[in-house]
Amino acid sequence: MRKLPLVAALTALLIVPAAFAADKDKAPDETKPDAALAKPRSAESTGSVTVEGKRVDYKAVAGTLVLHEHGDQSDDPTVSMFYAAYFKQGVDPSRRPITFIYNGGPGSATVWLHMGAFGPRRVVTSDDSHTPAAPYGLVNNDYSLLDASDLVFIDAPGAGFSRLIADEKDKSKRDEQMDKRKKAVYGVDGDGKAFAQFITEFLSKYGRWNSPKYLFGESYGTTRSAVLANDLENEDSVDLNGVILLSQILSFDTSIDGPEFNPGVDLPYALALPTFAATAYYHHKLPQPPAQLEPFLREVEQYALGDYASALMQGAHLDEARKRAVAEKLHQYTGLPVDYLVKADLRVTGGMFEHELQFDGGFTTGRLDSRFSGPALDPLAKDSEYDPQSSAISSAYVSAFNDYVRRQLKFGDGMQYRLFADIDHWDFAHKAPGVHGEALQQSTNVMPDLAIAMKTNPDLKVFLNGGYYDLATPYFAAEYEMSHLPIPASLQKNISYAWYPSGHMVYAHEQSLKELHDNVAKFIEQTDNVK
Repeated sequence: MRKLPLVAALTALLIVPAAFAADKDKAPDETKPDAALAKPRSAESTGSVTVEGKRVDYKAVAGTLVLHEHGDQSDDPTVSMFYAAYFKQGVDPSRRPITFIYNGGPGSATVWLHMGAFGPRRVVTSDDSHTPAAPYGLVNNDYSLLDASDLVFIDAPGAGFSRLIADEKDKSKRDEQMDKRKKAVYGVDGDGKAFAQFITEFLSKYGRWNSPKYLFGESYGTTRSAVLANDLENEDSVDLNGVILLSQILSFDTSIDGPEFNPGVDLPYALALPTFAATAYYHHKLPQPPAQLEPFLREVEQYALGDYASALMQGAHLDEARKRAVAEKLHQYTGLPVDYLVKADLRVTGGMFEHELQFDGGFTTGRLDSRFSGPALDPLAKDSEYDPQSSAISSAYVSAFNDYVRRQLKFGDGMQYRLFADIDHWDFAHKAPGVHGEALQQSTNVMPDLAIAMKTNPDLKVFLNGGYYDLATPYFAAEYEMSHLPIPASLQKNISYAWYPSGHMVYAHEQSLKELHDNVAKFIEQTDNVK
């Protein structure tokens, strides 16, 4: 797994091996200037998928759209963005919902949602343990979202088959131009504008301006969705029917990844406590196990925002007796030793919890999905040093997609599928709606963007999904963000929720994938305005 800056470490990512196999789709030599990248390319194919017993015939298009510096075709090309689109055959496209889907990272390719959640083929992985090496199973996806909507899977700039374009032949000028491209798109605001330009160009290319429109983002993709929804609504006049969020993070002050570097902000510890409790329940580490998970979590949630949050807010003024009492209660909810909790000053980060929960057995607990475990790399470390869930499934996704995209979608000859963009620096500074002057430099918070989108389009519906076993973006933190959006109380009814007994990649658990599909399909049906 590639080590990222603290706030960027939201999605498990690997460096992809060089692409293999050949097909008729000819790609430019990536060692030469990018003139060929400046031309859109596509390959079409057809297929069918059976979704919960119903056959859906589709046309697939794997291709690229080229973005330009100021959004005009006469301007310099900046990014060639790859997409894989699936269109249901035999329906009126103008009345057919269309959903734009992307992973997070930031800078991640969208292989996870494509091959694990909603594409017509799904890679088979083990539920909560390491998936054996190749050959991997690729099966009909009984829970593809193609029954409810046309689908467009988008790779972020620089990831997958998406490429930044630098067309200067002189090396020094080319490097300078590439640095300019990176600064323009490798940041919260630039990334949002790139996706907005991609979507508007896609709507024009395929005649989908009058279709019901949805965004589906996972992890940092939810951060992107908030920015993107506001950009589309208020800069491009594109009203959305719905925004679907999976494993959400909108305010990075809620992250349990490294809050020790943000002293005085104790909120992450309280918001992560229910996920710690769910994980301890799953691994049988609770001293007094409850009969059922969900009633237990409601109890932990109340304690987290009540007595626990109150104790943390007292800081050095918390007396030793109460500190010990809180540690005793945390022991009941997390299984961690009382003395350890006292030494930690009642503040346990995600990495500390992952390292300590199964310390006695020599195991590290998963971050993206805490149902997973793996041998500890360093038993004497303070924090976990890798994510067992990422190690358990990444090879299956990468291998399956590299084979599928070439054999089935007929795209990618001579190109490397990059799981992650080559990002030296991601600009987390964000200019929220209404801010004048330069972007603010505090911790990224895009809650105002989603709020503005909901207020300027009061019919916009938002559907939040998350997993109880997600230590990367804890579900209770996501719920807290939603309940604190700066919107009128009347708009809170436009937000709906669903939680699953799974992790960050909810769909890695097959029963949860079925429930996710059914919930999202119902959400689209209820909001597409097609009568």
